[in-house]
Amino acid sequence: MSNHTGHGHHHDGGHQGLHHQRGAAHGHGHGGTEPDWDVMAPLLERNAEISSGQYTEAARWVAALPTAPKVRRVLDIGSGPGVISCLLAEVFPEAEVVAVDGTPALLERTSARAQRLGLADRVTTLHATLPAGLPDLGEADLIWAGNALHHMGDQRAVLAGFAALLRPGGTVALVEGGLQPRQLPRDLGFGKPGLEARMEAVEAELFEEMRAELSDARREVEDWAALFSAAGLIPQGARSFLLDLPAPLGDAAREQVIADFTRRRDGLVDHLAAEDIAVLDRLLDPEDPAGLHRRPDTFLLLARTLHLGRRA
Repeated sequence: MSNHTGHGHHHDGGHQGLHHQRGAAHGHGHGGTEPDWDVMAPLLERNAEISSGQYTEAARWVAALPTAPKVRRVLDIGSGPGVISCLLAEVFPEAEVVAVDGTPALLERTSARAQRLGLADRVTTLHATLPAGLPDLGEADLIWAGNALHHMGDQRAVLAGFAALLRPGGTVALVEGGLQPRQLPRDLGFGKPGLEARMEAVEAELFEEMRAELSDARREVEDWAALFSAAGLIPQGARSFLLDLPAPLGDAAREQVIADFTRRRDGLVDHLAAEDIAVLDRLLDPEDPAGLHRRPDTFLLLARTLHLGRRA
């Protein structure tokens, strides 16, 4: 899912946000430039792998619903490099999982991952740009859209399109909202306290700009249960899943936090006060004992919320 340079609302992994770099079934990178996927894709993969426990728990919740039909075909919308697609194939062992994305380089990584994990017979890829490509997706028992819907201008219309693809009893699972990540103490010991809150406030404004620039952009109250009902689906509730990696962080999570702050700093350089950019530069200096590479108090805490709607 193509992430607005650091707009705080995101999908797979450490900063939920990276998932947005995924070309989300619509293949555009906010900010006007296509990301370098050779650089981005490994970050997206690590991001999702760090969060695999969250996503597995969420998928198992869907699988265990008393109303859930047998899942034979899953569409993973805005699938990125396929970490979640393969995870869904493991949670739903009788299902074909179709990874749907607008970025061919990420679909290639999905196929390679499925091959490595012995899932190539059940995880397939489909290059599609949404919403135009909706009719080509075919029917499904589960449509998983991880921070993909908010990249569609008319979210209500896309949800109605999802509903039309569902088999009777089928489910739409939206990962939307939740809580943005926190990775540092409020007071770092230098600079003005509250850096992450200020970054998130600017990212929320950039997110609004991103939404406004989408074709067919339509403002909606983000009441997902009401939007499900408007699309003819029966709301099935929502649950949030926590990623809680306390300090001190392991190497993979620390590298992910550093990569995420690097990306966000680049996206916010023209939007934050010079003092805050100077603090970010110090945090990203590998030689600085108070930087992210060395701080013992760096952590990773975030929540992702899954909203479910079912076709009668």
